[in-house]
Amino acid sequence: MILRFSLILWAVILATPALGSTAEPPRVVVSMAPIHSLVAWIMKGIGTPELLIKGGHSPHNASLRPSQMRSLSQADIIFWLGEGVEGFLQHPLENRSGKQRIVKIIELPKLLLLPLRKGGIWETHGHTAQQGEDTEHTAPHPEHIDSHIWLDPFNARIIAQAVADILSEADPERAGQYQENAKRLIFRLNNLHLEIGDVAVAAINKPYIVFHDAYQYFEYRYNLKAAGSVTINPDRKPGARRLREIQQKLQDTHAHCIFSEPQFSSSHLKILTGEGQYYSGTLDPIGIDIPPGPDMYFILMRRLVSDFVSCLCQVYAGDELKEDTPAAAPK
Repeated sequence: MILRFSLILWAVILATPALGSTAEPPRVVVSMAPIHSLVAWIMKGIGTPELLIKGGHSPHNASLRPSQMRSLSQADIIFWLGEGVEGFLQHPLENRSGKQRIVKIIELPKLLLLPLRKGGIWETHGHTAQQGEDTEHTAPHPEHIDSHIWLDPFNARIIAQAVADILSEADPERAGQYQENAKRLIFRLNNLHLEIGDVAVAAINKPYIVFHDAYQYFEYRYNLKAAGSVTINPDRKPGARRLREIQQKLQDTHAHCIFSEPQFSSSHLKILTGEGQYYSGTLDPIGIDIPPGPDMYFILMRRLVSDFVSCLCQVYAGDELKEDTPAAAPK
């Protein structure tokens, strides 16, 4: 009798899940590295989201491989920015099953959304932002939104909290950890904003030309002064007329910095900088060579402000470029 009772007891114990065991966390896929970094922070200690576009490829000209299509099909939650930057994902995501949660980041509420700037030559900004300021903006029509929203740490805070809320809803057993991670991340983003502001002040009111218009949110937040972009579409080489317009703008605004980007050919910039009259720098809005992960966003933003300041705090004087006002290095 005792033996029979013992066998029954062991059978019950073996059939009962161990205390503390839980279901697997949701499988999460994120389209691009800066957003992936924020999601990875929220999932710290729980799981690792998969980055869809790896290896420094620009989302402007990406295309999906079969392995990436499989990743999308196996995901429980997919975070993507939107068709403004990631048009290659629009149709594949429209055909996903109803069981998947697909989150278009640019449609999250409370984001600062700025309209696309027309053409490649702009006048001085009609708006500025102060450090710590949360300004109200009327959202432009979706087709006319500048999609580079991640380059504003205030937007990153909103994205972080939204990701934590979405994951908490999908995985309520770990909701407390998602929310705690969000608090820690937002604290770090607040400090990052103050840090960038302290460094960027050295570059205020120094006009420059960028390769393509990817930095409006960063410029808005830190009062930087872009005069124009070399090209509207980064996949198309600017023509002779556009280069003449840029040369005239450089002269009219007394800009002395022209920024290229590592993921696009910049051979045509030699036409503008060939005489050595202007200083050339490199800006990278997506961090093509930064390893993905929770710290990637912070490295990207610190590097961006450093690259702005290192170029803009030099002036052309005679036959050489000389240091202007020294700027503190990012921490």
